[in-house]
Amino acid sequence: MDQQSKSEKVHSVFEKIYKRYDRMNSIISFQRHKAWRKNVMKHMDVEKGGKCLDVCCGTGDWTIALSEAVGEEGSVYGLDFSQNMLSVGQEKIERENIKNITLQHGDAMNLPYEDGQFDYVTIGFGLRNTPDYFQVLKEMYRVVKPGGKVVCLDTSQPTLPVYKQLYFFYFEHIMPLFGKFFAKSYDEYVWLYESTKNFPGKDKLAKMFREVGFKPVKVKSYALGAAAMHLGIKPK
Repeated sequence: MDQQSKSEKVHSVFEKIYKRYDRMNSIISFQRHKAWRKNVMKHMDVEKGGKCLDVCCGTGDWTIALSEAVGEEGSVYGLDFSQNMLSVGQEKIERENIKNITLQHGDAMNLPYEDGQFDYVTIGFGLRNTPDYFQVLKEMYRVVKPGGKVVCLDTSQPTLPVYKQLYFFYFEHIMPLFGKFFAKSYDEYVWLYESTKNFPGKDKLAKMFREVGFKPVKVKSYALGAAAMHLGIKPK
């Protein structure tokens, strides 16, 4: 699938599943995605007053967590190319009366920000849905300050033989059924299996981080490799 086709496919998927996206995330990951993100935030060690960018922010859960971490004196920008997903995030922000978040419609492959703007740049379960992983990492590298941190939390490729087979059986056969019954979206969750199947394993993704220029790069696996954190620092 070429870049434009993938971009159009992903856009149509998220424009359709946005209303049930949060609920489905909890069902698919058995609520574990929240614990993984919380642990990643510990590794990030976000300082008060920081400036953050959450790429592919979706419905804004990580964006909101970052806003709490930086406090009122900090600022957080959330960017996504699905207006429907952003609308859900905006509702949460207004409901919780959060003042330090700005949501923006935009493309992860061409971030609408100047170089060296942010202390922290995150992307949660979004990199695998972009047309060009390397280009997105380059853009995240560009907009983070020297000494700043870029963090990806996403699905990964388990290596334990039996577990690996079970993992992909679950994503290929069980998850689309969950999508059909809980979100009325069978085909969209078949696509999410495709994006997971083709996403690089943790070592390959760590290599991409290093090739972009991050040093050092820290990697942590969750659920026996079902998901992984990659944390890269832009050298000063």
